[in-house]
Amino acid sequence: MVSLSPSSPLIWILAGEASGDVLGARLIQALRALDPHIRFAGVGGVRMEAEGFESLFPMRELAVMGLVEILPRVRQLSRRLNQAVDDIAAHRPDLVITIDSPGFALCLLRRIAGMGILRVHYVAPQVWAWRQKRVRKFPGLWDELLCLLPFEEAFFGRHGLKTRFVGHPVLQSGARDGDAGRFRATHGLADAARILVLMPGSRRSEVPRLLPVFGQMLALLKTRMPDVVPVVPVSPVVAATVEQAVRNWPVRPVIVTDVQDKHDAFAAAGAALTKSGTSTLELALAGVPMAVTYRVNPLTAFMARRLIRVPHVAMVNLLAGREIVPELLQENCAPEVLAREVQKLFENPTVAQAQKAAFATVLHGLEGPGGALPADAAARAVMDLLAARKA
Repeated sequence: MVSLSPSSPLIWILAGEASGDVLGARLIQALRALDPHIRFAGVGGVRMEAEGFESLFPMRELAVMGLVEILPRVRQLSRRLNQAVDDIAAHRPDLVITIDSPGFALCLLRRIAGMGILRVHYVAPQVWAWRQKRVRKFPGLWDELLCLLPFEEAFFGRHGLKTRFVGHPVLQSGARDGDAGRFRATHGLADAARILVLMPGSRRSEVPRLLPVFGQMLALLKTRMPDVVPVVPVSPVVAATVEQAVRNWPVRPVIVTDVQDKHDAFAAAGAALTKSGTSTLELALAGVPMAVTYRVNPLTAFMARRLIRVPHVAMVNLLAGREIVPELLQENCAPEVLAREVQKLFENPTVAQAQKAAFATVLHGLEGPGGALPADAAARAVMDLLAARKA
């Protein structure tokens, strides 16, 4: 926490995973640009810590996903929830911001509802995708919801929830600004090497499900496309897990943890396989042809299929309203299926060009109001709430 005058505003922030850590860091920068005396406390990761933020406990302890995967850690998560609530009660911040991670974040917001503290949730829970009736539980949880997708403002507004669309932060991620030549030079890769980006996720609970399949796929590709070099961009939170998992791969991968290096890899890449989520938007911004693949515990998948109410899981497909990138999920997340799709992306220019043309339309719809950068729009929303409370 920044040591400034006790009279300066104190904002308590919760980020529960790598993507939220990035959003939190940008939001801290944008808030300081509006008021350099703001103090911060809460839970965050390395990106927020680089802004001088001191995390109450390691953010990585919250980075878990899946109905089955979370069960062994319920007791630990409960302890951390109690710790966060106690810290908020002790410090009495002017405003609490929870970023994504709805399982933990919404529990926290509910627990502090009676404290009279302003509450903002940043990144809308995707209830429009499955179990839409859950939206009925949200009134009273926050004073304002900051959403990233243009259709969310109307969806939550219909349910009487104060919501503001601030634009999608992928647009200021720098994903389109990579340098292909620098990436090849940094890692000693020949100009003829075909770069394949593999994005297994940012959570320790999900990475082990995709990496073995990627390794088996590479064994098939090694005979068909021997010049393919796999690149695995991961967050520092899961880097050690990834390094251990890829030791026996048939092709030595380049493991990337630096953000600029990741963007350089995007610029050099001819194709990508990625989990669903924001990574699809990052790759779209960089113009990388891709296929989306994912595998979870079979019980989790069974339950999800009964609950999901949207036609696509890949964010680029959902925003486009049609399948512009293949979705290879569960039983289709198989070595032979993935190998065929990767070969098609590299060797069929028509497929790659069609994807890139569709990406441009999708990304245009993610621009924030008035052309403001998403973090700036989010910071302004926070400052407006603080000003309204003082008025």
